[in-house]
Order: sequence, then structure tokens, then C-alpha cells
Amino acid sequence: MQKSSFWKAGHTPTLLASFFYFDLSFMVWVILGPLAVQISGDLGLTPAQKGLMVATPLLSGALLRIVMGVLVDHLKPKKAGIIGQVIVMSGMLWAWLGDLSTYHTMLAFGVILGFAGAAFAVALPLASRWYPPEHQGTALGIAGAGNSGTAFAALFAPTLAIIFGWQNVFGLCLIPLSVAFIVYLVFTKDAPNAPPAKSLLEYLHVLKDKDAWWFMFFYSVTFGGFSGLASSLTIYFNGQYGLSPVTAGYFTAACVFAGSAIRPLGGRLADRIGGIKTLSMMYMLAASFMLIASFGLSSAGAAVAIFVLAMLALGVGNGAVFQLVPQRFRKEIGVMTGLVGMAGGIGGFYLASSLGYSKQLTGSYQGGLIVFAALAIVALLGLSAVKNRWRTTWGSAAMTNAKI
Repeated sequence: MQKSSFWKAGHTPTLLASFFYFDLSFMVWVILGPLAVQISGDLGLTPAQKGLMVATPLLSGALLRIVMGVLVDHLKPKKAGIIGQVIVMSGMLWAWLGDLSTYHTMLAFGVILGFAGAAFAVALPLASRWYPPEHQGTALGIAGAGNSGTAFAALFAPTLAIIFGWQNVFGLCLIPLSVAFIVYLVFTKDAPNAPPAKSLLEYLHVLKDKDAWWFMFFYSVTFGGFSGLASSLTIYFNGQYGLSPVTAGYFTAACVFAGSAIRPLGGRLADRIGGIKTLSMMYMLAASFMLIASFGLSSAGAAVAIFVLAMLALGVGNGAVFQLVPQRFRKEIGVMTGLVGMAGGIGGFYLASSLGYSKQLTGSYQGGLIVFAALAIVALLGLSAVKNRWRTTWGSAAMTNAKI
């Protein structure tokens, strides 16, 4: 396919507006991570409490993706996205003007931030339904690159917190969120070929398909690694190397930007050589880099280099998973995006919280990183076990034009 054929195949304004909505939503979803050093200093949090605080939005977002996935199919993606954005902006207004002086209040705020993470279950179906199978990897890679918003949080939040105070950062976030909301209202459009809404019981039937569980596990490793590191690396660089919150935020932003910017390339690569081959290579690389990082590199610069490589592998893996999901579950893409996205958020919650508990119990982050590297190896073995069946059934040339 020529590059121009992709831009003629779907609805470009919806694709780009979906990306923008996703980008700003992810910025605020992980906002507690870059601010964690300053917040924990004011509230006197332990390493485990810091880990759980930054992990709570990840778990909340994971569970809410199911809710948003159901709303996508019942109300259509555009209306579901409007509801989610209003809730997030209301929560940010409360956080800006309210009392966030206790650990438990921060956890409650983290639950509200989960609605921003649930934007995943809206933006991807909104874009996906406009594009044919042979362009799914590219379309979802572009829309999914909205996870670059996590880099903006790491880049700007610590500095803004020093200038204005960390609580006022939540108020400042309302400015770009409002712009994204207006763009979303004006430019997004629901695809005309959306599948009819199903009952909740019919959604649960998807879980009877073992492929659904495989995709959930595969994404729990790729996106779980990405989101868990995005939320935790500012704390990691501060605790491991004594960097200031601002410098740690810059280092985190470099890692996160690498993982998010390459996601469209991951989808494009999967379109060209197949999602299975792409994902297999990325699991091997991600496991290797996470294992290297677990041994505690001698300098922050070396650590940044390794985490950038790990995030690149995970970012490509994210794009590859969502090149495969629409081929297997095109009619159930709304609920599958919610389920798979939920699993990714749970993976991120595990990594972020385990790093905090590992630091508190052992004085090192090594345990959490080693276990996650092992999960990547398990995912590689699982993919090897199912690839032949996938390529001879729903992924065969007789069933789809896309490379599997």
C-alpha cells in the first residue's frame, strides 16, 4: 500500500482528534508520578505509600476501561468520551481547590484520575472503526501514540510544582484539557459502520474465548511495563541516584517519549511483517533491558539509556498487540479494547506498586524489575504456543488481508 492510501482510507480529523484527546488524558492520568517526590515530602509518605499512590490511578484506569468499553458500544465512542472528559475535568477542579493534605485523600484522587486512563477504551475504537484491516496497525499506532502525554507530565509537572506549588499544577492542567475537549467536540465523528450494541451478558461471552485472555496477558506486559515505568521512573531516579525532582522528571520524560513516539512505528511494522513476529522480538528485547536495569547501573546516564531501550521495545509491542486485536475481535473491538486495556493497566499497577514495596522491604528496586522481566519471557513463550493456531485460523490469508 502507498502511504497516501492510508490517509484516504479513514477519517483523518477523527484520528488526529482522538490522538489529542488520548494524549492530554494520559498526561493527567500519570500526573502523580512526576509530582510524587514533592507530594511525599509534604505528606511524609513511605516508599511503599509512594508506590501505591502513583499506582492507584493505573488500577482505577484499568477497571474503568471495562466501563468505558461498554459505554462505547452502547452510547458510541464520541458520547462516551464526552462523559469521561467531564468527569476528569471535574476531578481536577476538586483537586485544585480542595484539601489534599492526607495520604488517603491522594488515593481517592487517584481513583478519579483513572477516568483519564480509561480514555484508552474510547480513543482507540473511535479511530479503529474508520479503517480497514490492512491499516489497523497504523491507525491504532497513531491514536495510541497519545500515551506520549505521560512524557509531558514528567517534563513539565515538577518544574511547575516548584514555581506554583504541586496542588496548583492540577488547576493548570485544566487549560490544555479544556482545549482538547473543544477539539474533540468539533472534529470527532462516529464511524457509520459501528456494530450494534450488545447486552452486558454478551460482553461476558468474550471471556469464554481463550484468545481474549491471551491478548489481555500480552498487553499487561507491554503496556503494563510502559505505564508502570512512566509512573515510577521519577521516583526511581530520585531514590536511586539522588537526582532532583526536576532532573528526574527530565530523565523520565526522555524514557517515556521514546516508548510513546515509537508506538505508531510498532503498528506500522506489524502491518508489514506481522504482529506475532514483531511482538516476539520485542518481548525478548524488553526482558533483556529490564533485567540489565535490575542490577542497578553505576550512573543515572547509563540507567536512562537502558530504560529508553526498554521503553522502545515496550512501545513497539503496544503497537503490535493492537495490530492483532482488531483482526481477531473486529465485531467486539469496543469491549476487547476495554478488556485488553484493563489488563495493561493492571500490569502497570503491579509494576509501580511492586517497585515501591521492593524498595521499602529490601532497599532496592531489583526484585520488582526482575519479576517483570520474567513476565516478558513468559509472554514470549505463550505467544510461541499460540502463533501456529492463529496463523492457520483467523489470521490465515483466506480470512484477512492483514499480515499476522
